[in-house]
Amino acid sequence: MSDSEEAADQGQVLVIVTATVGGFSLLVILTLFLLITGRCQWYIKSKIKSEDKKRTQYQNGHVPFPGLKTYIDPDTYEDPSQAIHEFAKEIDPSRIRIERVIGAGEFGEVCSGRLRIPGKKEIPVAIKTLKGGYTERQRRDFLREASIMGQFDNPNIIRLEGVVTKSRPVMIVVEYMENGSLDSFLRKHDGHFTVIQLVGMLRGIASGMMYLSDIGYVHRDLAARNILVHDNLVCKVSDFGLSRVLEDDPEAAYTTTGGKIPIRWTAPEAIAYRKFSSASDAWSYGIVMWEVMSYGERPYWEMSNQDVSHLVYSNSTKFLTIEFSKAVFLGKMYFKFF
Repeated sequence: MSDSEEAADQGQVLVIVTATVGGFSLLVILTLFLLITGRCQWYIKSKIKSEDKKRTQYQNGHVPFPGLKTYIDPDTYEDPSQAIHEFAKEIDPSRIRIERVIGAGEFGEVCSGRLRIPGKKEIPVAIKTLKGGYTERQRRDFLREASIMGQFDNPNIIRLEGVVTKSRPVMIVVEYMENGSLDSFLRKHDGHFTVIQLVGMLRGIASGMMYLSDIGYVHRDLAARNILVHDNLVCKVSDFGLSRVLEDDPEAAYTTTGGKIPIRWTAPEAIAYRKFSSASDAWSYGIVMWEVMSYGERPYWEMSNQDVSHLVYSNSTKFLTIEFSKAVFLGKMYFKFF
């Protein structure tokens, strides 16, 4: 083979090698391009979907935080007793000592007492009892509140200690709040607190309500009478049995096609369409703000429920003081952005 032919062969090999390497490099670059492009498109789509989801949650007034459990409605259980076993701890009745009766409700008496915790000292508790001769429906309705409370874990929500379901009387045991309901407490101590102290109470209530909103629970009956006061003026949201409160206080309720609602604390959309949400809870919080700053005065004073309903639904404020209107507005803002 001559030198010229050998050089030609080497040139052809070099071209082939160069073309192969170039083709392979191009293939690698193209593959990387497709992977990066596809990942970018996936990221963009995911980002858009995430933003849409967040926007929807903001519009619905519900912005969940990581690590929080979502509330589960006990009514979704085919067997209501399953919800009790899942969310409430059974207490041996021998560990409970009832001391005195402090109130009464639709289902039975409310007592103060002591709960002995193994390895610890006794703690003060409030004990709700189910009166004898109850029906199975009454028992289920009574324990439903425990199934709700057992899902909450927040310093501004009343704490469930446990239930007694395997013996009589059936009991719900919760932490004891020595100062009782907020409305009565404020009326008893009219003018005794600074504005800073009153705002501190409202901050605690807002914290508890924000927690309920974050886990997807709508209270529907937020009012000063359903806030309990501990020592150091710590306020905790309580009473998660709407029907019981309304049955006991017909003046505080308004009958609609779907049942009763606490008219003086209820948002217009809930009055008109029975549409309850965190936003309607925020409206109720505005009324609670007014109750606190007025030391437990009755919302809308002596107006009838029918007049209150017309006033709220018509969005008229000509009969309200400027302070009342501001309280409702600031309540919605404070609750939303706390």
